[in-house]
Amino acid sequence: MEDNPYLSDFYADMKRWSFNLQVYFLSNRFRSHKTITEGPSSVILDRAIYEDAEIFARNLYEIGNMEKRDYDNYVALYGVMTEYLRAPDLLIYLRATVDTLMHQISLRGRDFEQGIRREYLEQLNRHYEAWITRYALGPLLVVESDELDFVNNKEDFAAVVRLIEGKLKRSQRR
Repeated sequence: MEDNPYLSDFYADMKRWSFNLQVYFLSNRFRSHKTITEGPSSVILDRAIYEDAEIFARNLYEIGNMEKRDYDNYVALYGVMTEYLRAPDLLIYLRATVDTLMHQISLRGRDFEQGIRREYLEQLNRHYEAWITRYALGPLLVVESDELDFVNNKEDFAAVVRLIEGKLKRSQRR
């Protein structure tokens, strides 16, 4: 989110800004998720509200960058908010190695992201993998994305679209 008022502060001082950042994300993702599920069209979101609590906030707490009371408060708020949301028709997880993630970050060229440590991304990846094995809200599609460039390569994009369409058709038949 380019207009996030906390992101650059967070990368400069994670411990100070982690709770503020996570609440900002939670609020925005809740609003987006609610608007989308109430709308008439299918939509693909880049990030789901579930990632904030299951991956990012949990990681910040576990590495000591969020106080326990803030984390507990955040998780309670997340729980109340997600009770009001319809689960996604399909969750798509783009699995990538840390090397791929580091490369993508360098390509984006955002100054505040360039200092992200490899260890931090490794921790996030571990949380993602653990969460994906527990995910039970609905259909899940895991796409191995290390060798894909669906942003710049039309064939890769078409392949991902076929995977999504196939998974949606299979889950609608159930």
